[in-house]
Amino acid sequence: MKLSEVKNALINLEEIKFQLPNGTFVPAHFHVTEVGVITRHFIDCGGTERLEKVVNFQLWEAGDFDHRLAPKKLKDIIELSEERLGIGNLDVEVEYQQNTIGKFDLSFNGEHFQMVNKQTDCLAKDKCGIPEDKLKKPLADLGSRDTNACTPGGGCC
Repeated sequence: MKLSEVKNALINLEEIKFQLPNGTFVPAHFHVTEVGVITRHFIDCGGTERLEKVVNFQLWEAGDFDHRLAPKKLKDIIELSEERLGIGNLDVEVEYQQNTIGKFDLSFNGEHFQMVNKQTDCLAKDKCGIPEDKLKKPLADLGSRDTNACTPGGGCC
């Protein structure tokens, strides 16, 4: 989800809710303690240099049970961050403390934000010798359409 999409979603919300991948919600008294840009400059396993940037929201909760972040306040924080940090319309990533700090992609379902699990991946499969996903066929279909296929007791093997 792009930063502009987050800002547009905030316009029509009465309250901000973040839903975790397991269906539970971040407690309503959360704070957005940081809005910033995270830059990763790295070389993948195939030797290609890469530069990635994302907008990062850090969600935090504490004993301040009366705290509620209003949609307009978050929009104001985002706009201040855009102005001062020169943030562009980048993808948004959310950090949230569970057993360890989790990083999530973000989507919006029309009612609340959904935190989506991020996955690791090899960015240089072609250079690492990792085969592309193979077409999966049911075992029952193997050889059923091929008239030249060997069959048990057919004498072709």
